[in-house]
Amino acid sequence: MPTFEEIYAEHGEMYDRLVEREDVRGNLITAIQEVCPLDGAQVVELGAGTGRVTRQLVPLIKSVRAFDASSHMLSVAKRRLEETGFTNWSLDVADNRSLPVEDASADVSIAGWTFGHQTEWNADRWKDEIGAGVDEMLRVLRPGGSAIIIETMGTGSRTPAPPNAQLAAYYAWLESERGFSYKWIRTDYHFESVDEGIELFRFFFGDSLAELVAHENNVIISECTGIWWQKKP
Repeated sequence: MPTFEEIYAEHGEMYDRLVEREDVRGNLITAIQEVCPLDGAQVVELGAGTGRVTRQLVPLIKSVRAFDASSHMLSVAKRRLEETGFTNWSLDVADNRSLPVEDASADVSIAGWTFGHQTEWNADRWKDEIGAGVDEMLRVLRPGGSAIIIETMGTGSRTPAPPNAQLAAYYAWLESERGFSYKWIRTDYHFESVDEGIELFRFFFGDSLAELVAHENNVIISECTGIWWQKKP
C-alpha cells in the first residue's frame, strides 16, 4: 500500500479507478444541488484530484476552475474531462491555501476530500492549515455564494461516524468554530467484481478494509459522506 502522498504524486490512474466506483446512486451531486443551485454557476474547486467531482459539475454549471497541488493528478483529470466533451473547465496547479483566483469571482467553492489529510500530515497545526483553505474558499465567493466541503464519514459503514478522533475534531471545528452546517449521505461503492473491490481497497485503504470486502463477498460496499456548507453574507 503506497502512502497517500505517493498515491497523489504517482498513482492517479489507480486512484481514479477507485473513486469512479464510488457513489453508485449519484447522491452527491443531488445533495450539493439541495444546498445550492448549480445552474449557471461559476465554480472554484479545491483539491480536484482526478476530477471526480469536476466531471459531475460540468454538465450543470457555467464554468469551473479546478485546482490541485499534484500536477500528476491533474493530468488524469485533463484526460477524463476531455472525454466528457465539455469545455467549460480549466485545471491549474495550486495550493489550497493560496489560489490564483480573484476575490468575489465565484458563486460556489467546493473542496472534496482534500482538507482532512492535514489532520495527519500537520497534526499540530491542522486548524491553521485547514483554516487557510477555508478562508480561500470564502474569499473567492461573491456575497451570497456557497462554500461546500465534502469528507468521509466512514468506509464500510451504513451509518455516519468520523473514522478517527482527528477527523472528529476537524468536523466539530467546522461546525462550532467556522459556522458550517452539516448533513450526510450514502455514497456506496459498486465494483465490477469482488476481486476488483479487494484490489482497489487494498491499494488505497490497506489490508483491513480489503479484508472487509472479501468478508462481505459483495460488489457493493457502503460509504457515508459528510457535506458541510456555509453561505457568504
